[in-house]
Amino acid sequence: MRITLDNPASAPQPLSPYYSQVARVEHPDGSALLFLSGQIAEGATLADQSRGVFETIAALLKAHGATLADVINIRTYLTDITGLDEYGTVRREFLTGTPLTSMTFEVPRLFRAEALVEVEVVAAVPATG
Repeated sequence: MRITLDNPASAPQPLSPYYSQVARVEHPDGSALLFLSGQIAEGATLADQSRGVFETIAALLKAHGATLADVINIRTYLTDITGLDEYGTVRREFLTGTPLTSMTFEVPRLFRAEALVEVEVVAAVPATG
């Protein structure tokens, strides 16, 4: 098993030098698990921020040969749980198909005070070839 930590140049860069955006855990058969750090995005509304978050997640996955269809687990942090339906509407635009394993939390504050949502995911990438 090989573990690689990465901040792909083709995706938005981390907001701090204290973390990596992707941990890739490769199995000897060529498959891999991708663990993405929590992502936040700019925007005036929860829907705007949610779209930005999923666009960033898609870019990080693409840099490692994966797509949103490879996501198997999602954790969402909302600063106001009453926005769950608004967030859920955007989430369903990006994550279609069978519902994922999931956890959603209400938190008093995120990494940036203006952030309304933060999302982290795990994706399973099949072996190629």
